[in-house]
Amino acid sequence: MPPLEVRPLQTDDLPALMAVQRAAYGDGFMESTEVFARRLASPVNCSLALLLDGALCAYLAAYQSVQGKVTPLHGDFEPPVGSAPDTLYLHDMAVLPGMAGQGLAQRLLQPLWDQATAQGLRHSALVSVQGSQGYWERHGYAVQPLAQPLQQQRLASYGDGAVYMTKLLPSPR
Repeated sequence: MPPLEVRPLQTDDLPALMAVQRAAYGDGFMESTEVFARRLASPVNCSLALLLDGALCAYLAAYQSVQGKVTPLHGDFEPPVGSAPDTLYLHDMAVLPGMAGQGLAQRLLQPLWDQATAQGLRHSALVSVQGSQGYWERHGYAVQPLAQPLQQQRLASYGDGAVYMTKLLPSPR
């Protein structure tokens, strides 16, 4: 396999990111270039790109947040208000379908989990869509009910079957 490179997601990656997103999700979960540009500019952004031989083949859009807060579909990465981040929120991960099953997602997940742990974040959270709940459960995530009506409304933006899931991160060493 040609060399893989993991690096921060950059604005220059947006055209390729849109192509990966469309290939992975179809039009139902497409989010705009403008939304991704605002996310990359967020002070809490920690998104990663995975390049194969210099070409984007996967990405993980993520940011520092607080447990129990859901980013709605098409929403911005909002810094926590009134409290320090305690959660690595995984908003969107996509791998080119032709490259699925090769462990590329793990190449994106592990560095972010390690970084979050080193920064003292205690949790990771995400919204599982398109039948991915079992995948995330294998990575240690569990369904977590949302108590706040606003967060329940944000979760509903993903459609039927979407669930909020969390995982406890290890203590920093």
